[in-house]
Amino acid sequence: MRAGSAASSAAAAAAAAAASASPATRVCMKTPGGRRRGIRRDPGAEPGCGSSRLTNNSRIVGLLAQLEKINAEPSESDTARYVTSKILHLAQSQEKTRREMTAKGSTGMEILLSTLENTKDLQTTLNILSILVELVSAGGGRRVSFLVTKGGSQILLQLLMNASKESPPHEDLMVQIHSILQNLQNHRLLLRVYLQLKKNSSLIKVALDTLAALLKSKTNARRAVDRGYVQVLLTIYVDWHRHDNRHRNMLIRKGILQSLKSVTNIKLGRKAFIDANGMKILYNTSQECLAVRTLDPLVNTSSLIMRKCFPKNRLPLPTIKSSFHFQLPVIPVTGPVAQLYSLPPEVDDVVDESDDNDDIDVEAENETENEDDLDQNFKNDDIETDINKLKPQQEPGRTIEDLKMYEHLFPELVDDFQDYDLISKEPKPFVFEGKVRGPIVVPTAGEETSGNSGNLRKVVMKENISSKEDEGEKKSTFMDLAKEDTKDNDRTLQQQPGDQNRTISSVHGLNNDIVKALDRITLQNIPSQTAPGFTAEVKKDCSLPLTVLTCAKACPHMATCGNVLFEGRTVQLGKLCCTGVETEDDEDTESNSSVEQASVEVPDGPTLHDPDLYIEIVKNTKSVPEYSEVAYPDYFGHVPPPFKEPILERPYGVQRTKIAQDIERLIHQSDIIDRVVYDLDNPNYTIPEEGDILKFNSKFESGNLRKVIQIRKNEYDLILNSDINSNHYHQWFYFEVSGMRPGVAYRFNIINCEKSNSQFNYGMQPLMYSVQEALNARPWWIRMGTDICYYKNHFSRSSVAAGGQKGKSYYTITFTVSFPHKDDVCYFAYHYPYTYSTLQMHLQKLESAHNPQQIYFRKDVLCETLSGNSCPLVTITAMPESNYYEHICHFRNRPYVFLSARVHPGETNASWVMKGTLEYLMSNNPTAQSLRESYIFKIVPMLNPDGVINGNHRCSLSGEDLNRQWQSPNPDLHPTIYHAKGLLQYLAAVKRLPLVYCDYHGHSRKKNVFMYGCSIKETVWHTNDNATSCDVVEDTGYRTLPKILSHIAPAFCMSSCSFVVEKSKESTARVVVWREIGVQRSYTMESTLCGCDQGKYKGLQIGTRELEEMGAKFCVGLLRLKRLTSPLEYNLPSSLLDFENDLIESSCKVTSPTTYVLDEDEPRFLEEVDYSAESNDELDIELAENVGDYEPSAQEEVLSDSELSRTYLP
Repeated sequence: MRAGSAASSAAAAAAAAAASASPATRVCMKTPGGRRRGIRRDPGAEPGCGSSRLTNNSRIVGLLAQLEKINAEPSESDTARYVTSKILHLAQSQEKTRREMTAKGSTGMEILLSTLENTKDLQTTLNILSILVELVSAGGGRRVSFLVTKGGSQILLQLLMNASKESPPHEDLMVQIHSILQNLQNHRLLLRVYLQLKKNSSLIKVALDTLAALLKSKTNARRAVDRGYVQVLLTIYVDWHRHDNRHRNMLIRKGILQSLKSVTNIKLGRKAFIDANGMKILYNTSQECLAVRTLDPLVNTSSLIMRKCFPKNRLPLPTIKSSFHFQLPVIPVTGPVAQLYSLPPEVDDVVDESDDNDDIDVEAENETENEDDLDQNFKNDDIETDINKLKPQQEPGRTIEDLKMYEHLFPELVDDFQDYDLISKEPKPFVFEGKVRGPIVVPTAGEETSGNSGNLRKVVMKENISSKEDEGEKKSTFMDLAKEDTKDNDRTLQQQPGDQNRTISSVHGLNNDIVKALDRITLQNIPSQTAPGFTAEVKKDCSLPLTVLTCAKACPHMATCGNVLFEGRTVQLGKLCCTGVETEDDEDTESNSSVEQASVEVPDGPTLHDPDLYIEIVKNTKSVPEYSEVAYPDYFGHVPPPFKEPILERPYGVQRTKIAQDIERLIHQSDIIDRVVYDLDNPNYTIPEEGDILKFNSKFESGNLRKVIQIRKNEYDLILNSDINSNHYHQWFYFEVSGMRPGVAYRFNIINCEKSNSQFNYGMQPLMYSVQEALNARPWWIRMGTDICYYKNHFSRSSVAAGGQKGKSYYTITFTVSFPHKDDVCYFAYHYPYTYSTLQMHLQKLESAHNPQQIYFRKDVLCETLSGNSCPLVTITAMPESNYYEHICHFRNRPYVFLSARVHPGETNASWVMKGTLEYLMSNNPTAQSLRESYIFKIVPMLNPDGVINGNHRCSLSGEDLNRQWQSPNPDLHPTIYHAKGLLQYLAAVKRLPLVYCDYHGHSRKKNVFMYGCSIKETVWHTNDNATSCDVVEDTGYRTLPKILSHIAPAFCMSSCSFVVEKSKESTARVVVWREIGVQRSYTMESTLCGCDQGKYKGLQIGTRELEEMGAKFCVGLLRLKRLTSPLEYNLPSSLLDFENDLIESSCKVTSPTTYVLDEDEPRFLEEVDYSAESNDELDIELAENVGDYEPSAQEEVLSDSELSRTYLP
């Protein structure tokens, strides 16, 4: 039997219970002559006299009289079956019989119900139920009321309860009861009667469940609202709440709440609930229930109802479009950007214009659909099933002549290295230029042995020789050589520079000299000394380049955001606290806060950070808002903290506590301050001067915070800015907070998030950077915040913002922070920030630090972005051993590996992984040298510079997701994608197809690091067409690299990898490079924003150390891939590669399904959804009724500490 039928049967059964307690009834019988004869029937009268009240000449009289006699002799079951079958036949065939049995004064219904209540014969029961179906189905409301007034509802409910206890329940019986109860919709009777049944609590529970099920019908719910039953239900609930002191009738109380939950599915019901003061009633009763853990189902259900009924509000913004505007050179004809530009200026794009559209029709039959089946259908719909489309088909897309514009970006293919100082000549002595720096080492996130450190050779700090060649020198182009016969390889290859197709305009230089020291702070490399103000010492070898920070004078102008550093264009540092560096407590540092003491905690690593260089680069970085400030974390730099940061344990009931505080805003409106304290949309806005108000700022590179509203004294609502030329994508945040008091718990609510779930519900914390801590030699981002949760709120999204959908809501990230220092300057971020200027600084430092005799390093400009920033292209490989022909040929024949990252600006972890890759490739580690000798690396480390600079989360300045433009990129709107694809097309045209392409991404809803690839066989396998899948022959080499990484990279998880090709991903880099360019090993590598749930880092949040390690391990994986793909040509010392071929090959078979991928490069979130934001506007998976907020089991009921304990590494 369908589950829905049982549920509806139970529901309808309760309806019948409503009117069972009827007193002695005055009945009237109509005689054939038309006269009415009134009698009074006592319900306790002896059976047997009822037949005389029936029409004498009716055939039904004798049958009913006989049935009444049988009631006194239950043993005659056969006779009862016969009689009831005859009555059923008459009822089915004659309307006259149905009228007589339900006429006023007739006792036929009473006889049937009496027999139904007393018989134990199944067939007799089924016959009578069929008779009742015939009587009530065609007679309208009068016959239904007749059945109810005769006590039928209670008898049917009792029958349903008895039938449900049988195992298994009889299907026909349940269906028949269900059919009758579907017609019982008189809620007034139900509400009146169940109060009279207090002695039978189980029957009341069934009745309430029935009422709740009936009220799921919009028609029934509207009737209930029209008749005032919302107020009645609230009154009944309060009565039970007050008198059920021992909580023995919790199920009845919950049943009443379930009825309220059903009726508030419609807008009229929600309005009636508000008008009846339901918010305050349920809020007060739920708060009184908090002390008793067993009453949690009541609290959770009340919370769901209140959240649903909370009046929808518009975001307090003038427009949902970004605060910043950038005029596009070309307006797209179609798509969301075109719609954005076509909106008339008078349109209010913030308001939700939905009327009653958020009513959901949850009739019983709609509730029975199997969600797993629906989910599977959705999956299969998105999977590409056309084999012809799945097969990679190399499409040049552009002409050979057009692709010649990229020849100048591949000088390694034509250079003869005649003028280079190669390694076969006398090596140059080790020379330091500039500041002394440590060796570039392989980044590691674990306890690694230092045995290899002695083998690391110092690198020569020499200017890169990969600058432009002499323009007058004549060289033959590689594109032309590729067309000639390969037998001409013996002749000497001449070189000719390719013409620059696009002139890169030089970025205007502003005054590069610092006018003078900072007004308040000087950064100078001088010996440690005591200054009149304060001094913070930092170890010279760590990533911070500064040794002393001196405050020369008092700062009465603290409120100003920083100081002018440069003439011409102004670049400022953010506010810095000038109260002096707080001395460390004795218990924190056993002796003092000396440099030596701090140096123990700061790990050694590559020193790529240079504040002076960073400032110089920032001056040439072009942003839409024309930022003139620099955030201190970007200026100071970040080093990984020397402690582990566990995934945060979620306190019991934290979400419902936060939601209750939100509901208090409506109930106690006088307590709400509602004061704007930061607003990008108001250029005349002034910072409040009150000392107890936090001050905010986001006017710096990659910053994102649009508006801040003070709700209560220590609570603030924060609104994020949309991506430029977009009206959504709110997730990335990066902002500054100052003016705090220590020991105060501040609550921050980011109220316009859009994703339906987040890792903030599963232990992820936002990041905080304290300037005071950085001055105390702790310059690192740390995970911070308690009472963190993510849930649907009461702010509605307009259809303009929701892609045409109406009634959708925003989501809230809420977290609480206590600051350790008074008047500190702190920064909060969604993930570890990595700006465009940081990338440019790192590339310059790598370029200046490499050994040109060993490493071929070239930094070119791929193209200019829409706002005029350069998109860097990096080439890395090993220099040839000499300029002899054999060595040059070997150099040129190395396979290519093409890497890219940061197409989505908010996925900053991708840049940290890329940093690890770049540093490893540029290191003097012997394995890195072998890797460089094996491949030529072409790397675009940041595909979306404009988005990164301007604080976007997903889009470029074109307002489009660049990872959906690879199929047909527009050179004017998507220049970085157009030219990155052009590079790959060029390589394909000259027959130098990359062995591997990998695009680095970040993932917001899964843990670990994993890959997406492309496989015809696995895609077809997911369509359940096993026959077709068996016919596909495919090289499983696409699985080799992920499998290698699963063995060597602790954060990598093979089980999360997917190799399915979806229709919705046909224009992503991964699929286009695989399908059009023909690269079999085309991947997206996703790194978690949260942490790991397996392997070495299980239970830990991910940090930059682990991300950089992943980038380095990816390189090691490529080296092992080389060994497996070229075993005869490539032999490495076993000490470097201890990996067995058969281990990989045996694991590369397709034996199990892979994780399915959904929209936004993210697989379906497989962890339990625990935020229970019941939705009226989307098909969320409905949770169990008693799970409103995730609560740990009895074994898990351990409350987390207010501050996260940190375990220091040995």
